[in-house]
Amino acid sequence: MNTLNLMSKFVAQRPGLSFADYGDSKYYNQDYRKILQAKHDFERMSRHIVMTTSIIDADLVKASQSAFSGRLTISGDTIEYCAGQYFPTEYRAAACAVLAYALWQYWRSCGHQTYEDIQKKARQALGRGLASRWFS
Repeated sequence: MNTLNLMSKFVAQRPGLSFADYGDSKYYNQDYRKILQAKHDFERMSRHIVMTTSIIDADLVKASQSAFSGRLTISGDTIEYCAGQYFPTEYRAAACAVLAYALWQYWRSCGHQTYEDIQKKARQALGRGLASRWFS
């Protein structure tokens, strides 16, 4: 799955937070924790996709066009992200949103038609915390 590997490299890049943009360690650390959580969520969803689904590269490209306002663009061997406000706090969340959208569409195709069914499937497959962040 070339696209998932490409996305993994994109998510693995350092966020590039600048303490000068914060001035207070409380808010800096708060954003840092959210960024790190998004990385862990991405890793967990990508493992689930590889191990238990038939999601292919085309599904991920299609998901990128719809999820996170289409700001994460996958084209061939490149990924571009158009930041809404601050790249370091958004790029991993955008990648998570793409995976969540792809999983949502996959589970719908497997017969989980209602919102509640998909939320339940996400909780079973990925855990309550992750499901509440990306499937609610």
